[in-house]
Amino acid sequence: MAKYGSKAKSKVKKAMHERKSGTLKSGRSGKKVKSRKQAIAIGLSEARRAGGKVPPKKTSSRKSSARKSSTRKSSARKSSTRRSSARKSSSRASKKK
Repeated sequence: MAKYGSKAKSKVKKAMHERKSGTLKSGRSGKKVKSRKQAIAIGLSEARRAGGKVPPKKTSSRKSSARKSSTRKSSARKSSTRRSSARKSSSRASKKK
C-alpha cells in the first residue's frame, strides 16, 4: 500500500520545479529555497493542507527530550531556590534573637 497519494506527488513535483526555476520561497521570511529536502518538505506540507494522503510529520526525538529535560531543570531550580530562601530566613531569624 502506498504511503503517499497522487496529490502529494503532484505538489512535491510542483515545488521541485519552482525550486529549480528559483521561484520557490519559504514561509514567513520569504527567502529563496535552495535545498532539495526543504522543497520536498514544502510540497508535502502543501499536500497535507490540501487533504492529500501524506503520513504525519515525524517529531524529532532530540527536540522532545530537550523539552522534557528543560522542564525537569526548571522544577529542580524552583525547589533549590525555595530551599535557599528558607535557609536565609531561618538564619535571619536566629540573628534577630
